[in-house]
Amino acid sequence: MLQEGLAQLGLPTDGVPDLIRYAGLLAEWNEVMDLTAITDPADVVRLHFLDSAALLSLEDFRGKRVVDVGTGAGFPGLPLRILEPSVRLTLLDAQNKRVNFLREVCRTLALEDVECVHGRAEEFARGRRGAFDLAVSRAVAYLPVLAELCLPLVKVGGRFLAMKSVGSDEELEAAGHAVALLGGQMEEPRDYRIPGTGICHRLVVVTKTAQTPAKYPRAFAKIKKDPL
Repeated sequence: MLQEGLAQLGLPTDGVPDLIRYAGLLAEWNEVMDLTAITDPADVVRLHFLDSAALLSLEDFRGKRVVDVGTGAGFPGLPLRILEPSVRLTLLDAQNKRVNFLREVCRTLALEDVECVHGRAEEFARGRRGAFDLAVSRAVAYLPVLAELCLPLVKVGGRFLAMKSVGSDEELEAAGHAVALLGGQMEEPRDYRIPGTGICHRLVVVTKTAQTPAKYPRAFAKIKKDPL
């Protein structure tokens, strides 16, 4: 199923053994901590691995410096790095237990160049502003909130990529003001179907066209209470 799905996406299958080992670690650790509500092996392949991998068919990640904001159990960042080894990846999450899991996955798979960071995006941005070519996020958060957390991390000319549902038209419209304030420009969204399913998802694409004003991102309590 995994090989067939990657082939449907036009992607190489060299990373399949590492993805299988990753799935095993996810299942093992999920028995003692809440990493994912998706536990069926077939669903892990489709809804985690292939959903993440689809981004490689929609955007050029080769040689890019990428930060995955609110990565959770490593999605979409780790599948992207496994399938495209030239990606220079930083995984960022606010929960230390998740970061410990990610470090174990990277150790087991010998992904020595992957940076696993325990921290909040608005605090991380203080030292890594404009440091990345791409910021990706599959975090379940309102798009104006995600934009304020992610765009400051992206260099001018880079992109912020948010994974959303195809029913996100109103959210995209609501995010237009925030994106413009933060130095971004909304591009045409890219809808895609997860191989082996009838599920369609959407990749929201924002290009960074100007420097984000220094006052952003604000403290998270302020971001959440009063989205741009």
